[in-house]
Amino acid sequence: MLNKLVLENLKHRPVRTALSILAIGVEVTMMLTVVGLSEGMLEDSARRARGAGADIWVRPPGSAVIGLSSAPMPEKILEFFRKQPHVVIATGSVAHPIGGVNTVTGLDFEEFSRMCGGFKFLEGGPFQGPDDIIVDERYARQENIRVGQTIRIMNRDWYVRGVVEPGKLARLIVPLRTLQELTGNTGKLTQAYLKLDDPANTQKVIDSLKAQLKDYQIYSIEEFTSLFSVSNVPGLRAFIHVIIGLSVVVGFLVVFLSLYTAVLERTREVGILKSLGASPAYILNILLRETALLTLAGSLLGIVLSFGTRWAVMTFIPASLTQKTVPEWWPIATGIALAGALIGAAYPGWKAARQDAIEALAYE
Repeated sequence: MLNKLVLENLKHRPVRTALSILAIGVEVTMMLTVVGLSEGMLEDSARRARGAGADIWVRPPGSAVIGLSSAPMPEKILEFFRKQPHVVIATGSVAHPIGGVNTVTGLDFEEFSRMCGGFKFLEGGPFQGPDDIIVDERYARQENIRVGQTIRIMNRDWYVRGVVEPGKLARLIVPLRTLQELTGNTGKLTQAYLKLDDPANTQKVIDSLKAQLKDYQIYSIEEFTSLFSVSNVPGLRAFIHVIIGLSVVVGFLVVFLSLYTAVLERTREVGILKSLGASPAYILNILLRETALLTLAGSLLGIVLSFGTRWAVMTFIPASLTQKTVPEWWPIATGIALAGALIGAAYPGWKAARQDAIEALAYE
């Protein structure tokens, strides 16, 4: 009977109910989208790092765990790496930001191809000149680029020589020497990659290198990709918490305004219930059940909308952002939304429960 009363109350005000569900759905979508983007972009970076095919990554002294310094590592260090036991390939790259989260990466194409097992070209082929650029399929799709076009990046025109399958280190690749000269980093690298004769020798080589290069950051590929987490990106966890906090405020205000207005409109209804013997707890129970039902419906809508935001991101800006589906956050987001909604329902519920039956019946 009580549940039927709750449903009838919500159905009696369809516009307000729909708007409340939509607002809570947007709240949940905000949380799931931000978390999905954070984890998706980090996972994509880790996947591209693994796709490079290196067993060991070497970063210059003082560089951030995630993020790239300009190019403070001398290129001559590659000769030192090549002389180390078990190292069969040593190569490096220069990375330069071009706006947003995208970078252009300079590589020795032949050496890097040997290390990663070769690029899979969907269109075109390898570099043929110093002004050639290779892009991955996601960037080509986002920017509507085809082989043979000329694109302008870093105030320079580049000829699109090839489009490759994504997943191997970078989205935009240019000749190493060209990018070194263009950025004033001749003879320097951003990072180095080592391929060993046997991955089982990884820790032995790392220990040897750390003993000789005490200030350099030297990682196995497993260790390096494990660093791509929310806690290792400065400010990202705080940003997620801010978005969650704003979402809770949205849920609180929506439910508070909705139920407060509903309580005023249903003053006579509350009076009738009390005259029939309904206790304050019974009245409060009705409102809290309405709140819980609105929140659950809004959370389901928010989960569905998060699939929509993922589709939009992966369709229109797949090279700039990557959104992951995060089902482990569905109950968390629902719980956070429910907590905010119940807090918002507290005062309207208390006001309704304390109404005097005679005054409520006389209310116009």
